[in-house]
Amino acid sequence: MSNISSFAHLVGSIPLKSSEEVFCSVCDALGRHIKRLPDGETGERTNWIFYQRQMLADHPAMEVDQSIPKFVFKQWDGKVIREVQLLKLKDDVDTDNLIFPIGYAHPAADSYADFARLQNAGSIPPDVKFQVSLPTPFATGYNYISPNARGLFLEVYEKSMAVDVEKILTAVPHDKLAIQWDVCQEVLIFENYFPDRSADYKREVFDQLARVGAMVPADVELGYHICYGSPGDDHVVKPKDFGVSVEIANGIIENATRTVNFLHIPGTYGQPDEAFYAPLGVLNLPGDCELYLGLLFHDDEDGDRQRIAVARKIIPEFGVSTVCGWGRANPERVPSLLNSHAQAFKAG
Repeated sequence: MSNISSFAHLVGSIPLKSSEEVFCSVCDALGRHIKRLPDGETGERTNWIFYQRQMLADHPAMEVDQSIPKFVFKQWDGKVIREVQLLKLKDDVDTDNLIFPIGYAHPAADSYADFARLQNAGSIPPDVKFQVSLPTPFATGYNYISPNARGLFLEVYEKSMAVDVEKILTAVPHDKLAIQWDVCQEVLIFENYFPDRSADYKREVFDQLARVGAMVPADVELGYHICYGSPGDDHVVKPKDFGVSVEIANGIIENATRTVNFLHIPGTYGQPDEAFYAPLGVLNLPGDCELYLGLLFHDDEDGDRQRIAVARKIIPEFGVSTVCGWGRANPERVPSLLNSHAQAFKAG
């Protein structure tokens, strides 16, 4: 495997107008430093899974759970991001025959058409794969669904996700495809963010992550992006160190039923002391799994260089990334963020 330290990972969302603009902008800046290229999650996917809330609110099988108050979604400093009415399946719904139109397959097919055209024209390097980033079922299940009805909903939603994954596998040649699962609500569960955490939450999380990984056949690359969220361009929970992310990363590998090709683990803003990085020492990834660390931030070249240097004292080989996608940030930041990645390689 080529030296992973010379590669960057783009988590998914990039606030530009179209997939073509994303593909061209990233390749112009980082073409020889990327292995996978997302479409930027443009359009209705810009706010990650919020459009799933809209789809479910309009679905005839769903209704508001009037028995509980709105869920107050806060970030680490107490700032309220939003208040959400939680939904549930209606009591008389035939869940055996219910599939939600979750809407990830059509954008993937459309974006891949642009990707293939640009790659054939030489604008995208020939060995770069098309990356589809997908939320796990827990993302929608914990953000928008009542705890009184979450279990059955998750079964239906996971089944619906499998339908969309199968459509993506049909639309995109397997040797050109990488599928990434976004692991955010699972991190928040580990951090005790939700008030109704199960006593067996770790087993529930790892079983789900193994199941969604198994949806991806062996001839398609599989990765996981571990995330502390960025709805307000900040963490939902501020990590005290790499400990929770490393525990989840190790759990993903231990429970996976197939090869995991890449993992992304987020750092944090500012300059945490060396103790923040210490848990990286117990990260246990197989040699064929690429590691990307989220250590790059907007307009902080000196800080980027320092964070990378401290992390390399513990893990010499890793690729670089930001902590999360950029979709909720100002589009004017995109050139600077791309430049941050390019500068990291010059410094390395």
